[in-house]
Amino acid sequence: MVKVLSELEATERVLARYSKGTQSKRTAAGKTSTSARKTAAPAQSGRRQRTTAAKPAGSNRSEPSLGDQILALANGKTQQEIAAACKGVRPNHIGIAIARHKRAGRIAERDGKLYATQATESEHHAAV
Repeated sequence: MVKVLSELEATERVLARYSKGTQSKRTAAGKTSTSARKTAAPAQSGRRQRTTAAKPAGSNRSEPSLGDQILALANGKTQQEIAAACKGVRPNHIGIAIARHKRAGRIAERDGKLYATQATESEHHAAV
């Protein structure tokens, strides 16, 4: 009986989480003793806590973004050389930023090396 009640409570929590703003009223089964609730607590305590190592949004903005750094470094270097120059940045993030620049046409790859395209082309289109 206790197992059924804890399953019902778990289902109720899930439904309450995904309901659109309306809180369902707890039934009489929802008003169980605290001992039934304590049995479900150890399962939740095993959850992994989320830690953020990222800088806050209002932090030092004097340094350029990763995309700008990669665009500045794309002057005949390979992707591995750019990754080595960007200390403390995960290689997959560098690859994503390079792919984004390639799709946008800001970086071209020739002979395995990356080159930034001329900035005057985009400025010329903006001026016309």
